Amino acid sequence: MAYILNIETATKNCSVSLAKDGETVICVELATENFSHAEKLHVFIADVLAQAKINFSDLKAIAVSQGPGSYTGLRIGVSSVKGLCYALNLPMIAVDTLALLANQISIEEGIVVPMIDARRLEVYSAFYDKEGNQLREIKAEIVDENSYVEISEKMHLVGDGALKLKSILIDEKFIFHDEIVFPSANEMSKLSFEKYKKSDFVDVAYFEPFYLKDFVLNK
Repeated sequence: MAYILNIETATKNCSVSLAKDGETVICVELATENFSHAEKLHVFIADVLAQAKINFSDLKAIAVSQGPGSYTGLRIGVSSVKGLCYALNLPMIAVDTLALLANQISIEEGIVVPMIDARRLEVYSAFYDKEGNQLREIKAEIVDENSYVEISEKMHLVGDGALKLKSILIDEKFIFHDEIVFPSANEMSKLSFEKYKKSDFVDVAYFEPFYLKDFVLNK
């Protein structure tokens, strides 16, 4: 029996789940316009452990969403997980944030395109097939009406980055799933457990989030 704590802070959603053998036991999350991760994350961690009636000593590993996403959100999540892993001597697992979005949808045909808002008309995106296999590398790309013209398959768009492109991507091949907005720690349970079984851990000391772009301070 393996309990894994999953933490997702790459977007406006502050999300924590506890999983047992790849199945979510409890998930607590909150999405707000003003990032509340610094205030809520450790409260949520304590909450899921208390609800499950287990202690930190019962955990086998801690997983974190590695990005891309918000610079600040990723820093908070990764630094918190590093601190816990050091203190508890637990292995650290990193999961692709876009994979968490892609795993929230089941399709019969076409491509799943998770998109995280990167401001203006830019998004962080990748392509996945219906089995969840990544088909294209993660990119930071500016989307316009000529984007993806070479693709004839149905494209299922999810995430807050997709929502802002509905007036631009108007071809009938684009299918928007408005109900899927943010990645969630709930979707990390299966992915983190698969990595745990393969001992696919990251180095706690040297691991850095996958920012994809350099941080720019807005003045």
